[in-house]
Amino acid sequence: MTMNFKNFLITAVSASTLLGCSSMQTPRNIEAVSRGESYQAQYREPGRRRGNTPLLQAAAMNGQTCMPQAGDQGANAYAKWSQPALSPLLGEKLSRNDMVQITIEGDDLLSDAYVVSRDGDLKLPYLPPVRAQGRTTEQVEQEVARVLVAAQFYDAEPRVTVRVSDFASVTVGVRGAVFEPHSVEIGGVPGDSLDRRRQGALGASTEGRNLSVALRAAGGVRPDADLSAVELHRQGRIYRMDLRGVFEGSDPTDIMLLTGDQIVVNSRGCFQDALMRPSPISPPGVTLYMSNLTQPAAGNAESAIGRDVREVPYGTRFLQAVVDSNCVGGSKTTNANRSAVLFTRNPVTGSSVVIERNIEKLLRRGDRDDFDPYVLPGDAVACYDSKVTGVTEIARSLGIVGAAALLIP
Repeated sequence: MTMNFKNFLITAVSASTLLGCSSMQTPRNIEAVSRGESYQAQYREPGRRRGNTPLLQAAAMNGQTCMPQAGDQGANAYAKWSQPALSPLLGEKLSRNDMVQITIEGDDLLSDAYVVSRDGDLKLPYLPPVRAQGRTTEQVEQEVARVLVAAQFYDAEPRVTVRVSDFASVTVGVRGAVFEPHSVEIGGVPGDSLDRRRQGALGASTEGRNLSVALRAAGGVRPDADLSAVELHRQGRIYRMDLRGVFEGSDPTDIMLLTGDQIVVNSRGCFQDALMRPSPISPPGVTLYMSNLTQPAAGNAESAIGRDVREVPYGTRFLQAVVDSNCVGGSKTTNANRSAVLFTRNPVTGSSVVIERNIEKLLRRGDRDDFDPYVLPGDAVACYDSKVTGVTEIARSLGIVGAAALLIP
């Protein structure tokens, strides 16, 4: 009985060797990946014959479906806009929960620190509420002086100074072509992070309440975002802002936001390779889920993969992620036919996409950029060993079983 079992093991290993341990079937995708009509054209399979095919076509293929941007010829999509001037958006604006120091010349009673109430007003003793939400400090100074005269505290408008002591956090909605559309809270600064001397000299900083901070807090803009017409919805009006300067190196429009603002990032309907690089409005990085194990492990500690998975810079490509997960290198004899699989999702349609590549072929293709996709936030990468390694693993596993069988009386 023991000899028959050993013969079975030998036959099984021989058969596995002859068959070459055939790999799994090619992944099936709903999107037209093979024709480059998925979210990014880089997902399409590499051609077997290079021939006279021009290199690096992916960017042009991605751009074929792009909607026109504001300012482009034939940009009829924007003809409906009656664009309000952006000047009211510029400068420091107060929002609820902001703290200001009001100083009134010759009046120690009313000169004090005040917080903008939830309804957007400053409430000084003995005076009617002063509107502060959405106003500059200069506008509030003028209004306080006017109210003091109207309440007969002064015969002529006194000198009033309003200085921001602390900008509170604000909650704004961000939707559209961002990776994580949702309401975000931005601008809060922990007490132990304040530079008291700087704050005393300059007042509070507005940087934490800027538009760029809100976009990053919502996961960053997607590669299909239309940066020429980012919308700000404020108090019943819609403002359109051109943020292309962020990627072009010019001074971008980075306004200060107020509680209740809504940000809408429209989509151009296409993948734009030029947006796949770090910027103030791009995702802060890409968190990848990775596996490079020959045998699945029972826990993260055994697999040497950290609890918080792996983070790579935004703009990282599939091959770079594969190298980062230690799937490349080693003996060519056993590792030449390794493959890697990218699990991703089309952020526009929500469709899952699975891309499989032969690592060695991808390494040695001069035109690999055309078939080397960018990894996106939330993607997962898995590595599979070569056929030779697969046969070795089968032999090792069967050898263990065989050794156990020899112990059977």
